[in-house]
Amino acid sequence: VQSGNDASVALAEAVAGTEEAFVALMNRQAEQMGLKSTRFANSHGLPSPDNFSTAQDLSVLAARLVADHPEFYKIYSTKSFTYNKIKQPNRNRLLWLDPTVDGMKTGHTASAGYCLIATAKRPNGSGERRLISVVLGTTSDQVRSQESQKLLNWGFQNFDTVKLYDKGQAIESPQVWKGSQNQVKIGFNHDVWVTIPKGVAGKMKPALQRNDPLVAPIAQNSKVGTMKLMADNKVIVELPVLALEQVNQASIFGRAWDSMRLWVK
Repeated sequence: VQSGNDASVALAEAVAGTEEAFVALMNRQAEQMGLKSTRFANSHGLPSPDNFSTAQDLSVLAARLVADHPEFYKIYSTKSFTYNKIKQPNRNRLLWLDPTVDGMKTGHTASAGYCLIATAKRPNGSGERRLISVVLGTTSDQVRSQESQKLLNWGFQNFDTVKLYDKGQAIESPQVWKGSQNQVKIGFNHDVWVTIPKGVAGKMKPALQRNDPLVAPIAQNSKVGTMKLMADNKVIVELPVLALEQVNQASIFGRAWDSMRLWVK
């Protein structure tokens, strides 16, 4: 609703002992999330030469916040709160202008300009879907709201969100070498939804690239390949393919036999 830089520092010190230690945790988490163009230098985001990110990385971070911490999400749509007899209004104008918008976070510094991560939920077939927009470096509060609204409207009008695979759905059962079983089911450990340009869903063709040969032991949820969904000779989506079950090693005789077969192969 309102930024509290002093509160950020206080929380950082409470969690990690010092702000520097907390920033190290932030950067470690960013790396684990695949935020390749993000680096944190402090806990609050005020300007620093070593504090930077991108719209792409911020969209990934926002999506993870929505998915991983739904218990906090209602805070982002709070239009105001009062503490110590002071009313603090939310600076996200879209909460008043678009009833489908329910978040997420504004920001402004002289060097970064006016920024907004906005998100909206609208009908999608028999259900709903959520889109996230990220606008950075605009010249005013009004402009960031206008550009965010344009992006959200454009996204809903020109893209579809479709379900491709179910959690635990086996897309193949390839051969396993040196294992206690001859095959392993592979697929995804979560429902796979993708947002793609309208009209592309019917054109997409899967291209599975396995990490062959698959040699036991194989841990459940370990990566065994990559699924590329192609349309018009372009990669639309690229997804890691996982082992849906654990495969232990075979006996010493079984491993020796498969070693000979692999050598001949």
